Amino acid sequence: MIGAMLRRAAMNNNVLMLTLAVGLGCAPFLLPGSAVAQQQQLDSSNNSLTDAERRAGWELLFDGHTTGGWRGYMMDEIPDGWQVVDGELTRVGRGRDIITTDQFENFELTLEWKIRQGGNSGIFFHAIEGPEQMYFGAPEMQILDDANHPDGHSALTSVGSNYALHPAPRGAAHAVGEWNSVRILVDGAHVQHWLNGVPTADYELGSADWLERVAASKFSAWPEYGQASTGYIGLQDHGDWAAFRNIKIRRLP
Repeated sequence: MIGAMLRRAAMNNNVLMLTLAVGLGCAPFLLPGSAVAQQQQLDSSNNSLTDAERRAGWELLFDGHTTGGWRGYMMDEIPDGWQVVDGELTRVGRGRDIITTDQFENFELTLEWKIRQGGNSGIFFHAIEGPEQMYFGAPEMQILDDANHPDGHSALTSVGSNYALHPAPRGAAHAVGEWNSVRILVDGAHVQHWLNGVPTADYELGSADWLERVAASKFSAWPEYGQASTGYIGLQDHGDWAAFRNIKIRRLP
């Protein structure tokens, strides 16, 4: 009972401080342990770099406020179907795949994504312009609601896979509507995917195994596929709502 009384007193104190601040026309002071203060601290940590990350060479690819650093595939500007909503780079309507304005060769990429029921999207690397569609040339880490999308029936096209070439283990994704964390490492020809800390793909670009898999897939129709050693980072517009945040990259030698 005493604990409950103390919690109610703390909540009432937070409300009083907020009311006084609003009445005085100044920013509210929040107790560090309050729920509002904790949420603000979490929000402010998104789309930002720590001092340690800066020293390690990490760069932000999305600042949480603008679409700067991104444009539509084969376009000069970003399409209207992509907007910043609540600090998230969000596919809100019909548009086109988007790419970074900078190109990258060897790198470590991290980001978070979430989708809605039945959603489909993807993360591309070494994307090149010229082919009609970005996926004609660039490898893709699949984003998918496995349970409610036909592509989820095959491990080759399920969430976390190197789309249509290397299968991903089941069960790594969080529930629909929750954030998922991605890490993609491209070190020369060696590529690795992680989803929520779980390794989901490991392959060598241009290897005999790679060439055999490409030849047996739909990508055999596009000679540019997987040939570039440098290119853009891309996010897919597959016709579904998708949101991204905390998009960070560290260039490797």
